Amino acid sequence: MSLVERHWDYSLHAKYYEFRPNYHGRAIDLLVQHVGGGRPGFEVADVGAGTGNLTIMLLERGLRVRAVEPNDDMRAIGIERTAASRAVSWVRATGTETTLPAGSVDWVAFGSSFNVVDRSSALAESHRILKPGGYVTCMWNHRDLADPVQNEAENIIVQLVPGYDRGVRRQDQRELLESHSDRWKEILYVEADFDVPRTLEQYVNAWRSVKNKYWDLSTSDGQALFAEIVRRMEAKLPKTFTSRYTTRAWTVQKV
Repeated sequence: MSLVERHWDYSLHAKYYEFRPNYHGRAIDLLVQHVGGGRPGFEVADVGAGTGNLTIMLLERGLRVRAVEPNDDMRAIGIERTAASRAVSWVRATGTETTLPAGSVDWVAFGSSFNVVDRSSALAESHRILKPGGYVTCMWNHRDLADPVQNEAENIIVQLVPGYDRGVRRQDQRELLESHSDRWKEILYVEADFDVPRTLEQYVNAWRSVKNKYWDLSTSDGQALFAEIVRRMEAKLPKTFTSRYTTRAWTVQKV
């Protein structure tokens, strides 16, 4: 098992990924159009494909997908969810060592995975496997912290974890991409808000899919901390609500 797999082992979280809101459909449509996804033979590497959330959206838009995922539990769920499609192949590999041939894909997409790899190394690997003029995208769904429910949830977490930091996934990726301008050009930034009807149970289960350094669910201390977070959420949040999220994506083209 590689260092990335050990540090970002999602085995305990995989079955809860279905509760995460998926990316904004029109944002994905725009990205597919921008990278020329309608061309014959076009292929995308979905790197850090997890349980297939983004993979399925790409398949629905007629793309051929190579889904790269190192975690066995996540990949097994993804394979099952996409079993009916002949346009996808699953690869056990990481974002810095995809094992894909050089110059073999037209687009590399990191869906909520760019933050769990060494980003500069992942960009170098993306450059290697892309065809001339290909594209790489990193994207995330961000909770809207101005939303009352999300704000209350954030307050609960910060009360229990005073040094809580959402990390690289919340950062603007422009500075990093611009620092590699010898290999990448023309940053396209996409941002799209959307509302998601939720039950409290669905919302809590989405939090169970989260892997971070604050509550490690493989330890008794991590389990106890997360149990207290859930207890306070269940006490303070409504049973049903609508929450706002934002899909944010940065795309650059291979020089």
